[in-house]
Amino acid sequence: MSIATKTVTADEADLRLDRWFRRHFPSATQGVIQKLCRTGQIRVDGKRVETGTRLTPGMNVRVPPLPSSTPAVAVKPAPVFDPLLEAEMSRLVLYKDDHVIVLNKPFGLPSQGGPGITKHLDGMLDGLRYGSEHRPRLVHRLDKDTTGVLVVARTPGVAAKLAASFRGRDVEKTYWCVVVGRPVPVEGRIDVNLVRIDGFRGERAALAGPYDTDTARAITDFRTLDHAGRKLAWLEMKPLTGRTHQLRVSCAAVGAPILGDEPYGKEVEGRNTALVDGLGDKLHLHARTIAFPHPAGGTLIVEAELPAHMLVTFRDLGFTAPIASAPLRR
Repeated sequence: MSIATKTVTADEADLRLDRWFRRHFPSATQGVIQKLCRTGQIRVDGKRVETGTRLTPGMNVRVPPLPSSTPAVAVKPAPVFDPLLEAEMSRLVLYKDDHVIVLNKPFGLPSQGGPGITKHLDGMLDGLRYGSEHRPRLVHRLDKDTTGVLVVARTPGVAAKLAASFRGRDVEKTYWCVVVGRPVPVEGRIDVNLVRIDGFRGERAALAGPYDTDTARAITDFRTLDHAGRKLAWLEMKPLTGRTHQLRVSCAAVGAPILGDEPYGKEVEGRNTALVDGLGDKLHLHARTIAFPHPAGGTLIVEAELPAHMLVTFRDLGFTAPIASAPLRR
Protein backbone atom coordinates (compact mmCIF):
# COMPACT_ATOMS: atom_id res chain seq x y z
CA MET A 1 0.00 0.00 0.00
CA SER A 2 1.37 3.46 -0.94
CA ILE A 3 0.81 6.70 0.98
CA ALA A 4 -2.77 7.90 0.55
CA THR A 5 -4.89 10.83 1.69
CA LYS A 6 -8.52 10.48 2.74
CA THR A 7 -10.93 13.31 3.52
CA VAL A 8 -13.14 13.25 6.61
CA THR A 9 -16.83 13.26 5.67
CA ALA A 10 -19.68 15.09 7.39
CA ASP A 11 -20.93 11.85 8.95
CA GLU A 12 -17.53 11.36 10.60
CA ALA A 13 -17.51 14.64 12.49
CA ASP A 14 -16.09 14.48 16.03
CA LEU A 15 -14.84 10.90 15.66
CA ARG A 16 -11.55 10.12 17.37
CA LEU A 17 -8.73 9.59 14.90
CA ASP A 18 -8.07 6.03 16.04
CA ARG A 19 -11.75 5.10 15.64
CA TRP A 20 -11.88 6.76 12.23
CA PHE A 21 -8.77 4.83 11.21
CA ARG A 22 -10.16 1.46 12.36
CA ARG A 23 -13.38 2.11 10.49
CA HIS A 24 -11.51 2.55 7.20
CA PHE A 25 -8.73 0.06 7.93
CA PRO A 26 -10.19 -2.57 10.30
CA SER A 27 -7.09 -4.73 10.12
CA ALA A 28 -4.96 -2.05 11.85
CA THR A 29 -4.58 -2.65 15.57
CA GLN A 30 -4.60 0.10 18.18
CA GLY A 31 -0.90 -0.49 18.78
CA VAL A 32 -0.11 0.03 15.08
CA ILE A 33 -2.15 3.26 14.96
CA GLN A 34 -0.41 4.60 18.10
CA LYS A 35 3.03 3.86 16.64
CA LEU A 36 2.20 5.51 13.30
CA CYS A 37 0.96 8.63 15.14
CA ARG A 38 3.97 8.69 17.47
CA THR A 39 6.41 8.52 14.56
CA GLY A 40 4.52 11.16 12.57
CA GLN A 41 3.51 8.83 9.76
CA ILE A 42 -0.20 9.52 10.31
CA ARG A 43 -0.89 13.23 9.92
CA VAL A 44 -4.01 15.38 9.75
CA ASP A 45 -3.84 18.44 7.47
CA GLY A 46 -0.08 17.94 7.44
CA LYS A 47 0.31 18.11 11.23
CA ARG A 48 1.35 15.50 13.77
CA VAL A 49 -1.58 14.25 15.82
CA GLU A 50 -2.46 11.93 18.69
CA THR A 51 -4.81 8.97 18.47
CA GLY A 52 -7.48 10.81 20.48
CA THR A 53 -7.61 13.83 18.14
CA ARG A 54 -11.21 14.69 17.21
CA LEU A 55 -11.85 15.09 13.49
CA THR A 56 -13.99 17.61 11.65
CA PRO A 57 -15.42 17.35 8.12
CA GLY A 58 -12.97 18.35 5.38
CA MET A 59 -9.81 17.38 7.25
CA ASN A 60 -7.30 15.38 5.22
CA VAL A 61 -5.79 12.31 6.88
CA ARG A 62 -2.43 11.05 5.62
CA VAL A 63 -2.50 7.26 5.57
CA PRO A 64 0.95 5.63 5.37
CA PRO A 65 1.65 2.06 4.20
CA LEU A 66 0.39 -0.36 6.83
CA PRO A 67 2.57 -3.19 8.14
CA SER A 68 2.02 -6.31 6.07
CA SER A 69 2.02 -8.39 9.25
CA THR A 70 -1.16 -6.75 10.49
CA PRO A 71 -3.66 -9.63 10.87
CA ALA A 72 -6.77 -9.56 8.76
CA VAL A 73 -10.11 -9.14 10.46
CA ALA A 74 -13.02 -11.33 9.45
CA VAL A 75 -15.85 -9.41 7.80
CA LYS A 76 -19.03 -9.59 9.82
CA PRO A 77 -22.01 -11.02 7.95
CA ALA A 78 -24.88 -8.68 7.17
CA PRO A 79 -27.63 -8.78 9.80
CA VAL A 80 -30.63 -10.94 9.10
CA PHE A 81 -33.82 -8.88 8.79
CA ASP A 82 -36.25 -9.80 11.55
CA PRO A 83 -39.73 -8.32 10.93
CA LEU A 84 -40.91 -9.27 14.42
CA LEU A 85 -38.00 -7.45 16.03
CA GLU A 86 -38.58 -4.39 13.85
CA ALA A 87 -42.26 -4.37 14.77
CA GLU A 88 -41.44 -4.67 18.49
CA MET A 89 -38.92 -1.85 18.35
CA SER A 90 -41.06 0.40 16.14
CA ARG A 91 -43.74 0.46 18.84
CA LEU A 92 -41.26 2.24 21.10
CA VAL A 93 -40.37 4.99 18.61
CA LEU A 94 -41.40 8.53 19.55
CA TYR A 95 -39.40 10.32 16.86
CA LYS A 96 -37.31 9.26 13.84
CA ASP A 97 -35.35 11.00 11.11
CA ASP A 98 -32.19 10.27 9.10
CA HIS A 99 -29.98 11.11 12.08
CA VAL A 100 -31.63 10.06 15.33
CA ILE A 101 -34.33 7.88 16.81
CA VAL A 102 -35.92 8.66 20.17
CA LEU A 103 -37.57 5.81 22.08
CA ASN A 104 -39.92 5.48 25.03
CA LYS A 105 -38.08 2.77 26.96
CA PRO A 106 -40.45 0.40 28.77
CA PHE A 107 -40.23 -0.73 32.38
CA GLY A 108 -37.98 -3.71 33.07
CA LEU A 109 -35.91 -3.60 29.88
CA PRO A 110 -32.18 -3.04 30.54
CA SER A 111 -30.40 -0.57 28.28
CA GLN A 112 -27.35 -2.81 27.97
CA GLY A 113 -26.29 -6.35 28.73
CA GLY A 114 -24.57 -7.71 31.81
CA PRO A 115 -24.29 -10.84 33.95
CA GLY A 116 -27.49 -12.86 33.68
CA ILE A 117 -29.10 -10.42 31.20
CA THR A 118 -30.24 -12.13 28.00
CA LYS A 119 -32.55 -9.43 26.59
CA HIS A 120 -31.58 -5.77 26.49
CA LEU A 121 -32.20 -2.72 24.33
CA ASP A 122 -28.67 -2.55 22.93
CA GLY A 123 -29.04 -6.08 21.62
CA MET A 124 -32.27 -5.19 19.83
CA LEU A 125 -31.09 -2.16 17.87
CA ASP A 126 -30.90 -4.05 14.57
CA GLY A 127 -34.68 -3.72 14.63
CA LEU A 128 -34.22 0.04 14.11
CA ARG A 129 -32.02 -0.09 11.00
CA TYR A 130 -34.92 0.58 8.60
CA GLY A 131 -32.73 -0.56 5.70
CA SER A 132 -29.65 1.44 6.72
CA GLU A 133 -26.16 -0.06 6.43
CA HIS A 134 -25.37 1.33 9.88
CA ARG A 135 -26.43 -0.28 13.13
CA PRO A 136 -27.99 2.29 15.49
CA ARG A 137 -26.06 3.11 18.67
CA LEU A 138 -27.12 4.10 22.16
CA VAL A 139 -25.69 7.46 23.24
CA HIS A 140 -26.86 7.27 26.87
CA ARG A 141 -28.78 4.83 29.03
CA LEU A 142 -31.55 4.51 31.60
CA ASP A 143 -31.77 2.13 34.54
CA LYS A 144 -33.60 -1.13 33.87
CA ASP A 145 -36.75 -0.04 35.73
CA THR A 146 -36.68 3.63 34.68
CA THR A 147 -38.95 4.43 31.74
CA GLY A 148 -39.03 7.20 29.19
CA VAL A 149 -37.06 9.05 26.54
CA LEU A 150 -33.88 7.42 25.26
CA VAL A 151 -31.86 8.70 22.29
CA VAL A 152 -30.32 6.44 19.64
CA ALA A 153 -27.93 7.59 16.90
CA ARG A 154 -28.44 6.17 13.41
CA THR A 155 -24.81 6.46 12.23
CA PRO A 156 -21.39 6.40 13.90
CA GLY A 157 -20.80 10.06 13.05
CA VAL A 158 -24.06 11.13 14.67
CA ALA A 159 -23.21 8.99 17.70
CA ALA A 160 -19.94 10.88 18.11
CA LYS A 161 -21.69 14.27 17.87
CA LEU A 162 -24.36 13.31 20.39
CA ALA A 163 -21.80 11.79 22.75
CA ALA A 164 -20.00 15.15 22.73
CA SER A 165 -23.29 16.93 23.55
CA PHE A 166 -23.93 14.62 26.49
CA ARG A 167 -20.36 15.03 27.75
CA GLY A 168 -20.62 18.80 27.46
CA ARG A 169 -23.93 18.95 29.34
CA ASP A 170 -25.71 20.46 26.33
CA VAL A 171 -28.61 18.07 26.95
CA GLU A 172 -31.52 18.99 29.23
CA LYS A 173 -33.37 16.08 30.83
CA THR A 174 -36.60 16.30 32.81
CA TYR A 175 -37.82 13.40 34.95
CA TRP A 176 -41.12 12.82 36.72
CA CYS A 177 -41.34 10.66 39.80
CA VAL A 178 -43.70 9.86 42.64
CA VAL A 179 -42.01 9.95 46.04
CA VAL A 180 -43.05 8.68 49.43
CA GLY A 181 -43.19 11.77 51.62
CA ARG A 182 -43.18 15.44 50.75
CA PRO A 183 -39.87 17.29 50.42
CA VAL A 184 -39.43 20.45 52.47
CA PRO A 185 -38.95 22.94 50.92
CA VAL A 186 -41.23 21.94 48.07
CA GLU A 187 -38.70 23.01 45.46
CA GLY A 188 -35.01 23.70 45.34
CA ARG A 189 -31.68 22.06 44.62
CA ILE A 190 -30.24 18.81 45.99
CA ASP A 191 -26.44 18.93 46.05
CA VAL A 192 -24.75 15.80 47.42
CA ASN A 193 -21.58 13.78 47.02
CA LEU A 194 -21.96 10.15 45.97
CA VAL A 195 -19.81 7.04 46.02
CA ARG A 196 -20.34 3.95 43.88
CA ILE A 197 -20.65 0.62 45.65
CA ASP A 198 -21.22 -2.99 44.73
CA GLY A 199 -24.80 -3.80 45.67
CA PHE A 200 -26.58 -7.09 46.08
CA ARG A 201 -28.36 -6.59 42.75
CA GLY A 202 -25.59 -4.89 40.81
CA GLU A 203 -24.27 -1.36 40.63
CA ARG A 204 -25.36 0.97 43.43
CA ALA A 205 -24.60 4.44 44.75
CA ALA A 206 -24.68 5.96 48.22
CA LEU A 207 -24.12 9.26 49.96
CA ALA A 208 -20.43 9.82 50.54
CA GLY A 209 -19.18 9.75 54.11
CA PRO A 210 -16.58 12.13 55.59
CA TYR A 211 -13.73 9.70 54.93
CA ASP A 212 -14.80 8.46 51.49
CA THR A 213 -12.51 9.07 48.53
CA ASP A 214 -13.25 9.01 44.80
CA THR A 215 -16.58 10.78 45.29
CA ALA A 216 -18.73 12.44 42.62
CA ARG A 217 -20.82 15.56 43.07
CA ALA A 218 -24.49 15.14 42.08
CA ILE A 219 -26.65 18.24 41.56
CA THR A 220 -30.39 18.08 40.87
CA ASP A 221 -33.05 20.80 40.69
CA PHE A 222 -36.56 19.75 41.71
CA ARG A 223 -40.04 21.10 42.28
CA THR A 224 -43.25 19.59 43.60
CA LEU A 225 -45.99 19.49 40.96
CA ASP A 226 -48.69 17.97 43.19
CA HIS A 227 -49.08 16.03 46.42
CA ALA A 228 -51.43 13.77 48.32
CA GLY A 229 -51.21 15.19 51.81
CA ARG A 230 -47.80 14.57 53.32
CA LYS A 231 -47.74 10.93 52.26
CA LEU A 232 -46.90 11.13 48.53
CA ALA A 233 -45.78 13.77 46.07
CA TRP A 234 -45.24 14.17 42.33
CA LEU A 235 -41.87 15.72 41.59
CA GLU A 236 -40.26 17.17 38.49
CA MET A 237 -36.49 16.65 38.58
CA LYS A 238 -33.76 18.11 36.37
CA PRO A 239 -30.32 16.56 36.87
CA LEU A 240 -27.47 18.98 36.23
CA THR A 241 -24.90 16.21 36.49
CA GLY A 242 -25.04 12.60 35.32
CA ARG A 243 -24.21 10.17 38.12
CA THR A 244 -25.21 6.56 38.64
CA HIS A 245 -28.62 6.46 40.36
CA GLN A 246 -28.34 10.20 41.03
CA LEU A 247 -32.08 10.91 41.26
CA ARG A 248 -32.82 7.82 43.32
CA VAL A 249 -30.17 8.59 45.93
CA SER A 250 -31.02 12.31 45.95
CA CYS A 251 -34.69 11.67 46.70
CA ALA A 252 -33.81 9.27 49.50
CA ALA A 253 -31.35 11.84 50.86
CA VAL A 254 -34.13 14.38 51.45
CA GLY A 255 -36.33 11.79 53.14
CA ALA A 256 -38.60 11.11 50.17
CA PRO A 257 -37.53 7.89 48.38
CA ILE A 258 -39.04 7.21 44.98
CA LEU A 259 -42.13 5.02 45.22
CA GLY A 260 -41.22 1.40 44.52
CA ASP A 261 -37.47 2.00 44.83
CA GLU A 262 -36.88 -0.75 47.35
CA PRO A 263 -33.04 -0.66 47.16
CA TYR A 264 -32.99 2.95 48.36
CA GLY A 265 -35.84 2.88 50.84
CA LYS A 266 -34.99 2.53 54.53
CA GLU A 267 -36.29 -0.19 56.82
CA VAL A 268 -38.44 1.37 59.54
CA GLU A 269 -40.21 -0.96 61.98
CA GLY A 270 -39.88 -3.82 59.51
CA ARG A 271 -41.27 -1.90 56.53
CA ASN A 272 -39.47 -0.39 53.55
CA THR A 273 -40.19 3.34 53.34
CA ALA A 274 -40.28 3.24 49.51
CA LEU A 275 -43.22 0.82 49.40
CA VAL A 276 -46.86 1.84 49.94
CA ASP A 277 -49.69 -0.69 50.17
CA GLY A 278 -52.09 -0.58 47.23
CA LEU A 279 -49.79 1.32 44.88
CA GLY A 280 -47.72 -1.53 43.49
CA ASP A 281 -44.02 -2.09 43.87
CA LYS A 282 -42.67 -0.87 40.52
CA LEU A 283 -40.21 2.02 40.36
CA HIS A 284 -42.05 5.30 39.70
CA LEU A 285 -39.30 7.15 37.83
CA HIS A 286 -39.89 8.36 34.26
CA ALA A 287 -37.68 10.30 31.86
CA ARG A 288 -40.41 12.64 30.67
CA THR A 289 -38.58 15.07 28.36
CA ILE A 290 -35.24 15.43 26.63
CA ALA A 291 -33.95 18.46 24.72
CA PHE A 292 -30.67 18.25 22.82
CA PRO A 293 -28.81 19.84 19.89
CA HIS A 294 -29.88 18.04 16.73
CA PRO A 295 -26.92 16.89 14.59
CA ALA A 296 -28.39 18.72 11.59
CA GLY A 297 -28.91 21.95 13.55
CA GLY A 298 -31.41 23.37 16.00
CA THR A 299 -32.80 21.73 19.11
CA LEU A 300 -34.99 18.63 19.28
CA ILE A 301 -37.43 18.31 22.20
CA VAL A 302 -39.23 15.00 22.77
CA GLU A 303 -41.66 13.97 25.52
CA ALA A 304 -42.71 10.45 26.52
CA GLU A 305 -46.05 9.28 27.90
CA LEU A 306 -46.09 7.81 31.40
CA PRO A 307 -45.91 4.01 31.68
CA ALA A 308 -49.06 2.10 32.62
CA HIS A 309 -48.14 1.56 36.29
CA MET A 310 -47.52 5.29 36.83
CA LEU A 311 -50.75 6.23 35.04
CA VAL A 312 -52.66 4.00 37.47
CA THR A 313 -50.93 5.64 40.45
CA PHE A 314 -51.62 9.15 39.09
CA ARG A 315 -55.30 8.23 38.70
CA ASP A 316 -55.51 6.78 42.22
CA LEU A 317 -53.85 9.85 43.75
CA GLY A 318 -55.76 12.38 41.66
CA PHE A 319 -52.67 13.72 39.89
CA THR A 320 -53.42 15.10 36.41
CA ALA A 321 -50.59 14.55 33.94
CA PRO A 322 -50.79 16.35 30.58
CA ILE A 323 -50.62 14.24 27.45
CA ALA A 324 -47.18 14.30 25.82
CA SER A 325 -46.99 16.72 22.93
CA ALA A 326 -45.55 15.98 19.48
CA PRO A 327 -41.74 16.20 19.13
CA LEU A 328 -40.56 19.77 18.53
CA ARG A 329 -37.65 20.78 16.30
CA ARG A 330 -36.56 24.40 16.55
